Amino acid sequence: MKAATRLPAGMPAGAASTAGLREIADQAFSRAAGAPLVEGNDVQLLLDAARNYPAWLDAIRGAGHHVHLENYIIHDDATGRRFADALLERAAAGVRVRVLYDWLGCLGRASRRFWQRLRAGGVEVRCFNPLRLDRPLGWLSRDHRKMLAVDGRVAFVTGLCIGRPWEGIPEKGREPWRDTGIGLRGPAVRDVEAAFAGVWAMAGPPLPDDALDVPVPERAGEVSMRVVASVPATSGMLRLDLLVTALARRRVWLSDAYYAGFAAYVQTLRAAARDGVDVRLLVPGASDLPLVKTLSRAGYRALLEAGVRIYEWNGTMLHAKTAVVDGRWTRVGSTNLNISSWLGNCELDAVIEDEAFARTMEEAYRRDLENATEIVLGRRRRMCAPGGDGCGRRAVRGGGGVSRTAAGAIRIGNAIGAAFADRRALEAIESRTMVLGGLLLLALAAGFALFPRLVAYPLAAAGAWIAVTLLVRGLRLRRRPRPK
Repeated sequence: MKAATRLPAGMPAGAASTAGLREIADQAFSRAAGAPLVEGNDVQLLLDAARNYPAWLDAIRGAGHHVHLENYIIHDDATGRRFADALLERAAAGVRVRVLYDWLGCLGRASRRFWQRLRAGGVEVRCFNPLRLDRPLGWLSRDHRKMLAVDGRVAFVTGLCIGRPWEGIPEKGREPWRDTGIGLRGPAVRDVEAAFAGVWAMAGPPLPDDALDVPVPERAGEVSMRVVASVPATSGMLRLDLLVTALARRRVWLSDAYYAGFAAYVQTLRAAARDGVDVRLLVPGASDLPLVKTLSRAGYRALLEAGVRIYEWNGTMLHAKTAVVDGRWTRVGSTNLNISSWLGNCELDAVIEDEAFARTMEEAYRRDLENATEIVLGRRRRMCAPGGDGCGRRAVRGGGGVSRTAAGAIRIGNAIGAAFADRRALEAIESRTMVLGGLLLLALAAGFALFPRLVAYPLAAAGAWIAVTLLVRGLRLRRRPRPK
């Protein structure tokens, strides 16, 4: 029999119980995220480019040992060149400057000349996962992180990329994008540096042993936090998102740029809302990716019917990826609420457990809602926003034909999958989806029967590509010397 826990002198039994629950929750969070809780940090909330970019540039210009910059998109524009100038100045001063960018993210946004200028000036530049013929599906995994670490003393974990859209383009009438990041000092900076080192090694040789030969960051404040560094197929942030939402008792307030929740996460949000939790989701009203916007709207109804409140941002673009739960737990970083971010990408998030910081986040969230439109279910169960149709509002619809087709395909796929697998009870509202799905499959079957080459040729080409890839990689492995 396990001995009874002895309480410290003067500690009431209720306090001991609370402490025990927090210890259990801390263990669960650490295991789910694969990241320990780090105490003694100072964390500053940085909203939009107006506060983020100056802080980043000040840190770069003050570097004495190294600068590690990792970002999904770096534009070759006035903003990107301002950062390039700062990086080149530090490299010329003898500071080790390393830049890691994503091939797909920067495709068409930064020229080869831009990267050549950095390399010629002494900056070590690496491209993550460029397109390769021997990896047909390798392009699906991206480095979607946005971080900066300087000298092991200060770090930034954020949702902002580097480019003029985040600062605004007045001559085109475009306001700055709404986005969120944090500035960090303290022991957790070491974890941000380690996260950079991990992806740097995925894109080439690892960092040299002395790359992080700087003093261990000292205690800088009272904030406890985790640095969740996700890599493809690990799903650490997904597990943590599901766990925190399931444990929420009062509030779950979310902001996301490219929401496309899948069944398990949607059910978790629905269950929380039905249990009386104030669940809110803020998403863009206008998106730089119209298709994703329509995919997001395709998932609104299931959330609205369960009591989740959904808002669309009225500005140019909402790019923030944040969460604040029960006035204590917050998340800021690069992970979007979709499968690509949770399972396919390298992502980086700061998960902060601090009531004062959570209050600051909640205040910012309330201000954001003042510039947002709530989506509701109006008459005939249509999704509506303030405007003017028969229910006194305007109906919310998808974008172009391609977007609506994609959204419809998702709804049809979900319903048909449930019908064939008999994994859940279908609702009356899905009858139209079932009929449309049946007609669509009949049309496809007729097309394939009449024109079989439309199927055979693409499949043959894809099969040949994959086969050649496997043969080449297999022969390369055979040529490697075997360990003794």
